[in-house]
Order: sequence, then structure tokens, then C-alpha cells
Amino acid sequence: MKTNHQNAITRRDFLKLSAAGIGAFSLSPFLKLSLPGPSDPQTLLGRITVGKVDLKARPDADSSTVGALYQDTVIPWLREMIGPNPFRVNQRWIETPDGYIWSPEVQPVKNIPNQPLEQLPTTSLGPGMWVEISVPYVDLIQENPPPRAPWLINSINNGPGPRWYYSQIAWADAIKVDSEGQVWYRLNERYGYGDIFWAKAEAFRPLTAQEMSPISSEIENKRILVDITTQTLSCFEDEREVYFARVSTGALYNLNGARGDAWGTPLGKHRIWRKAVSLPLSGGSAAAGWDLPAVGWISLFVGSGVAIHSTYWHNNYGVPTSRGCVNASPDDSKWIFRWTLPSIPYDPGDMTVSMPGGTLIEVIES
Repeated sequence: MKTNHQNAITRRDFLKLSAAGIGAFSLSPFLKLSLPGPSDPQTLLGRITVGKVDLKARPDADSSTVGALYQDTVIPWLREMIGPNPFRVNQRWIETPDGYIWSPEVQPVKNIPNQPLEQLPTTSLGPGMWVEISVPYVDLIQENPPPRAPWLINSINNGPGPRWYYSQIAWADAIKVDSEGQVWYRLNERYGYGDIFWAKAEAFRPLTAQEMSPISSEIENKRILVDITTQTLSCFEDEREVYFARVSTGALYNLNGARGDAWGTPLGKHRIWRKAVSLPLSGGSAAAGWDLPAVGWISLFVGSGVAIHSTYWHNNYGVPTSRGCVNASPDDSKWIFRWTLPSIPYDPGDMTVSMPGGTLIEVIES
């Protein structure tokens, strides 16, 4: 069962570290920031995921606005609480030292730099390893311009430049050390557009085969129930529920405000047909499309590309938000990836499932 994060950092701890307030957290690059508890895996922070959010005096949309925060600002996450936000399903708020932010627009993140490796492991694909971003964000340098992926072009033209975020997963296949002694990893997506990047190595945590090991692999009778009415996901072994999570399924309305099934998660019984540690996800049209790189813990269960997967671009679980997939938190999607059948080995970290398919996933409307 999932619980809210409570009291990740106290006001006193925060004030000891910074008298400048939230504004001090908008500097870049992130790894140079002096944030609370950079080596403490229990310290929770928040990253603003949208262009601008209002900072409220109380956890109430009608309370006075005491400031504004902008995309990729990183703030201390004191606790999550319930508060009114009329005409919105999600009523959760994040308390910060300077006010309150509506939680769907704040990604829960941590700041845990890593000791870079000096040599890559040997795999069936050559030297390389799966790595997960363990800091709020890391800036990328493209090795092979011009940019190809739509997300990359957009980030250069309209955003902060190439940047990946906490919990994204990619394949690192080379290491270099610059003239200042900084270690860099070369990153690519096996099924992406061909863009290759370099990024500072301490931003990435190498994944291990042990943490990807199967959960309850001896149990064959497994199934997942996704309820689009309650926006929940339950995992069953025989008839016993062993895991529960809030999720975000297909949005009820498209970008034009029309209600329909175009973005809905398909109802009915499906079976997992492919699993991958990381894939780029994209879809839609040129005018209303999306392109999301390095998405982790992919469990595809509909041939059109519908999957249960990790989410780094919103925190709106419990509300239909996606373009058809089942958005889950990084921890939830990773558990589901490890628990569902078939089990996927670290190397190569990607498998298409033969008929009759893997674990049953039933999508219902209760």
C-alpha cells in the first residue's frame, strides 16, 4: 500500500542550510546546488514540472498568492496534505518553507550524486550499463547534432536546453574524463531517434541485476486490475491482493476539450506482450503530439503501444491524465515490472513476449 511522504525535512533543518528561501533553488547546473541532505536517500525534494505555479499562503486555491515558481525550480518538500482546490479532482498540496504548491505540478525527487565508474561492465551489446538519474535534473550535451527527436528540438527552441530528470533511465555505453577531471557518461536510447548525449556521470546511478530480479517468480497465477473509475491498480496472486497503487490512465478529454475514447485506456482483458527497462514514448499528431525520452519500467499490454510505465512529467496520480497508457510512479512501475511475467534479465533489458503472452491485465470501469 502507498503512503504519503511526511516530514521529509524540517523547517529548522532547511533554515540552517539556506536563509535565502526558495529562490536559491533555481540555479543551474543542479549538481552545484547546496541542497539539504545530498547524501541522505530519505530527503525528499520537489521539482516544478510546468512553466509556472503559484505559491499559496495556505493549502487552498482561494488563499492569497505569496509568490511564483517556474519550471525546474527545486524546492524542499516538507509534507503532502489535503486542501481545497475547486473544480479539480486532485486536492493534494505540498508544504514548503515559504508556502504551498498544488501537488500535481511537483515531481517528487531526491538529490543523490554518485561516484562515477572508471570502467563499464561487459554485456551482450558491448560495454555498457543501465543508469537511472538520481538528482532532480541533469543537463545534456549532444554528441551528434543536429537534434532529431521532437522533445530535443523543442527543448532547444523553447526550453532550458537538453535536460533529463530524476528517475529517467538510459543506456550508458562510454566514459570520458575532461581536462578538469570531470567524468562523463555517453548516453543513448536503443530505440530512439539516434540522438547521443554526454552528461556528468555523478548524476546517474548504475542499475544492478539484483534490483531487477523477479518478485514472486514461482507464482504463475498473477493478474493486474486497472480501474479507470477509481484510478487505481491492484496486483493479485490467485485471489489475494499483494500490491495497490494510484495511477493515471487515459485522459477523458482531448486538447480541444472534447470527450471521447481517442485517449482512453482500452477496456477489457489484455496480456503483456513486451517489457523494456527503458523506451522513448511518442504519439499523436504534429499539432497535438507528445514525445517523452528515456521512460523507465515499460510493460506494454496493447499492440498500439499502451503500457504501464514510470512517470517523471507529472504527479497527478488518481486523475486521468495520460494519452492512453497507465502512468505510475517510478517505484510502483518498477515493482510491477519485476513482478509481472515474464521476467526480464538485466542484459539485454528488453523482451517481446511470445503467445499467449505474459501477465493478464484487465482494465475495467467500475
